[in-house]
Amino acid sequence: MLRAMTAAARRSAAEQARLDNLLTSLFEQQIRFNQVLGLKLIQMHPPTLRFDMRPELIGHHLYGRLHGGVISATLDAMGGLALMWAIGEKHADETSQQVLHRFLRLGTIDLRVDYLRPGLGKHFVASAEVVRLGGRVGTTQMRLVNDEGMLISTATGAYVVS
Repeated sequence: MLRAMTAAARRSAAEQARLDNLLTSLFEQQIRFNQVLGLKLIQMHPPTLRFDMRPELIGHHLYGRLHGGVISATLDAMGGLALMWAIGEKHADETSQQVLHRFLRLGTIDLRVDYLRPGLGKHFVASAEVVRLGGRVGTTQMRLVNDEGMLISTATGAYVVS
């Protein structure tokens, strides 16, 4: 006998907006290092980050290039954020509080960064694609471009998600 398959209920638009606001607050205000870097969400679906070049972020004082550690940290944060968003989508039947609870164990396992060009620009934009979201490990590919759209750096990250 065949049983009718029913799709899992998706959270309401109001609950999705609540999750988006909580995720934005978590990322921009509660993770203090993201504040130091000046990371701001400019798009939630899919998540995209932006930050402005500032003197505090310069790694080479003669050329005014972005510090490699800033690039690495930004791409790591972007990978984690992309996975948070993907976890929220994977568990679209859960409330925002239930989804936030899933982020408690999220952490970086491995990060490989390729520095392709000097970090020159007025601002920078980071994006990511979730390559795999398993039960315990998630994998992402990230990109950082400058204000002219020039690719500065790419990265691949593995994260514990359970």
